Amino acid sequence: MKERLKVLISAYACSPYRGSEPGVGWGFVTALAKRHELWVLVEEEKFRGDIERYLAENPQFAESVHFHYLRKRRNRWLRRIWPPSYYWYYRRWHEEALEVAKQLHREIGFDLAHQLTMVGFREPGYLWQLGVPFVWGPVGGMGLFPWRFMQAVGAYGALYYLGYNLFNAWQMQFSLRPRLAARAAGSGLIAATPENREGAHRFWGCSSTVMTEVGLPHEPSRSITVRKNGEALRLVWTGLHIPRKALNLALEALSRLPPEVAWQLDILGIGPQTVPWKKLAARLGVTDRCHFHGWIERDQALELMQNSHAMLITSLRDLTSTVTVEALASGVPIVCLDHCGFSAVVDDSCGIKVPLTSIVKTTADLAQAIEALAYDESLRKKLAKGALVRAQAFTWAEKARIVDQIYRARLQPDDAEHPP
Repeated sequence: MKERLKVLISAYACSPYRGSEPGVGWGFVTALAKRHELWVLVEEEKFRGDIERYLAENPQFAESVHFHYLRKRRNRWLRRIWPPSYYWYYRRWHEEALEVAKQLHREIGFDLAHQLTMVGFREPGYLWQLGVPFVWGPVGGMGLFPWRFMQAVGAYGALYYLGYNLFNAWQMQFSLRPRLAARAAGSGLIAATPENREGAHRFWGCSSTVMTEVGLPHEPSRSITVRKNGEALRLVWTGLHIPRKALNLALEALSRLPPEVAWQLDILGIGPQTVPWKKLAARLGVTDRCHFHGWIERDQALELMQNSHAMLITSLRDLTSTVTVEALASGVPIVCLDHCGFSAVVDDSCGIKVPLTSIVKTTADLAQAIEALAYDESLRKKLAKGALVRAQAFTWAEKARIVDQIYRARLQPDDAEHPP
């Protein structure tokens, strides 16, 4: 088998200067470009400027990566009154991407096609119809908001996630194209989280490899922050202030700590829940220990994180936020819910996972985990050192190595596709 493959990648969202989905696309593309020659299909309006700016500054990158841009049609007025209309135009973009892919394949002769971003399972694109071995993933979005925690997100949040659960359940069960794409991928199906692996097996009858969608944006630190004797336990929480991020669970847990436990919580981000959460902190009597920073510059956020003693993650519906691996790379142990992508990233070597049982029990368990770190500095230091080791599993280079193995397995003669 040849060393460098010709790979076509659909990365609707891809940018060297943005986080979230565009950052996921760029992270995989740049890492895979060191192993293979890539042709990448990208949405034009949002991402062409970013990519061309990068290529102007790094012209050698264009030797192994060839970008082709397709503009997605948009109707912003319609999307304001009916947000799901986004998917009509997004699907049309993928239909046009297939036509471009066919033309490129006639000229180049691809060894393999990879549907990369967006990560959600609802839109698998059409590259699985190209007639070459196909890889799809990381795939996310399967699963449900935990029913027992509807009360934790307020009336509006509960109504929203009730609809979300019903819609997701229907799509996982009955959407045809994701099932066909997953079966076409065969051993090339990559799940973003264990929850998505279980969903792919249950609803599509497909096995998959679990690989978190996010990677390290920087090299892991070589040292950890030491907590001095008598120093308050410095905790950090970061994210959008929206119901599913559930900062209220952390505030409730902190309010249960014994009075003699010294702690402070730095809260990054902003959103519609900022004011309600500030009011909750006041009602619980923890306002003086909670510092709401809003959005701050990335360098400032990283410095604040690196100087923390532990990170709290309380999200009830997510894949795996970048701050998770950033915390590990900074030597910051994590206290999180044993849920979403965090359950695969955090283990006993680098943090404490709290099971989702009930609001009351989970809140109590969060408090117990925080108290353990506050009283046992040797445990916290052990987890901090373990975080630096654990972070190595999430470098883009390591992800590219695993994806390369998946590519080569798909090219084996005995690795037949699942029948549609």
